[in-house]
Amino acid sequence: MERELVLSGIGGQGIQLAAQVVARAAIAEGREVQLFGSYGGMMRGGNTEATIVIGDEPVEAPPTVGSTWSAILMHHDYVEPTLARLRPGSIVLRNSTVYEGEVAVDGIDLHDIPATDLAVDLGNIMTASMVMTGAYARLTGLVALASLDAAVAESLPPYRTKHVELNVTALRAGWEAAC
Repeated sequence: MERELVLSGIGGQGIQLAAQVVARAAIAEGREVQLFGSYGGMMRGGNTEATIVIGDEPVEAPPTVGSTWSAILMHHDYVEPTLARLRPGSIVLRNSTVYEGEVAVDGIDLHDIPATDLAVDLGNIMTASMVMTGAYARLTGLVALASLDAAVAESLPPYRTKHVELNVTALRAGWEAAC
């Protein structure tokens, strides 16, 4: 089994952190992982994307995939390259709070998750990517929620450890929203 995930959004939405959390959770479960993150020149507001390839065997190709099994769309800006890589049957999560427009790709399994609204309800808009990550885990079964919980502490830098509990709460809110 080899699965691809492309996360797309704008800088400041936590795309790179979410990618690290998923990758570390998969590694903790004994899977092989490759991760490639890219972002524009701006810290906030520029394009940001991360691609993860998770496999049961060593991942041979670099994580610059031509097509993807799944995607998380946090924002409509800069999303066209990700949409072009969706293949029939792709599982796609869209942040319905801020995403404007349709995802005009035939044959995908589209799930609207109000990630930003849920993050605001939790008290920190910056946890929206963790909400989406929790929802993604539930909808795909690719990684377990407990593995994601543990990966949060490993992924945050030491000066951000006070945010571990909030991010774990956000993962769980996303998990519940994906019912």
